[in-house]
Amino acid sequence: MLEFLNMLIHIDQTLGVWVAQYGAWIYLILFLIIFAETGLVVVPFLPGDSLLFIAGAFAATGSMHLGLLIALLLVAAVGGNTVNYFVGRFIGPKVFSQNIRFLDREALIKTHAFYEKHGGKTLIIARFLPIVRTFAPFVAGVGYMTFARFQFFNVVGALLWIVLLVCLGYFFGNLPLVREHLNTIVLVGLGAAIVPLLLGGLWKGLRHLRNRSEGARP
Repeated sequence: MLEFLNMLIHIDQTLGVWVAQYGAWIYLILFLIIFAETGLVVVPFLPGDSLLFIAGAFAATGSMHLGLLIALLLVAAVGGNTVNYFVGRFIGPKVFSQNIRFLDREALIKTHAFYEKHGGKTLIIARFLPIVRTFAPFVAGVGYMTFARFQFFNVVGALLWIVLLVCLGYFFGNLPLVREHLNTIVLVGLGAAIVPLLLGGLWKGLRHLRNRSEGARP
């Protein structure tokens, strides 16, 4: 069981074994992994970005059909986020309606306002951030982001994430240099996505402090 779980978590590294062992069932396995990673907040550790890239590389060798792979993973990504959204929408009101010390209604209202204003770009950017992409749709549901708005950016984000990473793997994943340094490439890509967010947050924080200090002057 532990060996199976280890292979599941590191399927991006052992995908070749799964393709050889399960044949056409690999489509269902990949579908379920992407669906679970985006739809279940309890398994944010499942592979995402690197798995899509490696799957694209295997498609380039003829092991999988590129069009079918992209179509199924798109359905999984959109469906997973949708389920996550409705779980958050169902749980949110129940949680915030109770007298729990560290939760209050104001937090729910602020979350809703934030997602109505910034939710679109948050959902799209979150697609490329491990862990964050698992919780973003859940929080959108908790914050009662309107479903039509959520679903639009959900589909756009899924298209960008799935098509970009699978196609990158398809065209470049089998290059020796890329295969040898895949982990480094993934980390660089992750840094490229996170650093602008951190800098943006730092800039807003500094502006807020400056405004407060200016407002406090006599």
